[in-house]
Amino acid sequence: MATYLITGSSRGLGLELVTQLAALPSAQVGRIFATTRSEPSAALTNLVDGSSGRVVRVELDTCDKTSVTNASTEVAKILHADDTGLDVLINNAGTMPVTPDGIETMDNLTETFQANVTATHHVIAAFLPLLRKGSQQKVFNISTTLGSMTMAPRYSIMPVPAYKVSKAALNMLTVQYALSLEKEGFTFITISPGWLRTDMGNMFGIEADLPVAAGASAVLEAVHKYGKEDNGKYYNIRVAGWEKNEGLNQYDGLSPPW
Repeated sequence: MATYLITGSSRGLGLELVTQLAALPSAQVGRIFATTRSEPSAALTNLVDGSSGRVVRVELDTCDKTSVTNASTEVAKILHADDTGLDVLINNAGTMPVTPDGIETMDNLTETFQANVTATHHVIAAFLPLLRKGSQQKVFNISTTLGSMTMAPRYSIMPVPAYKVSKAALNMLTVQYALSLEKEGFTFITISPGWLRTDMGNMFGIEADLPVAAGASAVLEAVHKYGKEDNGKYYNIRVAGWEKNEGLNQYDGLSPPW
């Protein structure tokens, strides 16, 4: 059975990933570490309380290195007691601030880069010793097609330049880790979960494409499917009926242009 750690698990995609993993048989999924920056939401608390110990909430502010170190120590103690390592790390925590008056007014690049790139790096580095003890050694970084340079004209209507810049950098961070650790058998993958109907996804005043459950299910399908031969790649999720959608987004399970 595999062990998982998901950052940003109090709501949205992170919460749904934890929920769906917890619904799988214990023979397939063991411990699920659900990290949150502050007090967990009522939904996550109820999930933890009803999981018979399978779901463990861990306090983790990804932008605070001390918090990251403390969280890795806490998880290490539990995994040591279980005599296992960490199999899958899903870096989901992040931010998407809006800059409505054009890129020249962007004053949030530093903190957005910190949350979406630097913090992810710190989390990966802190949990590498536990991942090295795991049997799968998978790291999935949640990105977006908005970070694609090739597709940038398509998404020019989205007033989130700092988010786009930081996610393009996250894609490169993933590749750098993939190249560095491929000889150890690691799998580092960047995946776009689709435009989901979360608080973040609905900020543009129009309904997003997909319910959160559909995005989470597609992400987990990718987590279970992809392995070492896919190390360093960038994937879109696959959702039936959306492969050739005529609108802004298509969800075909393929590698989008970077």
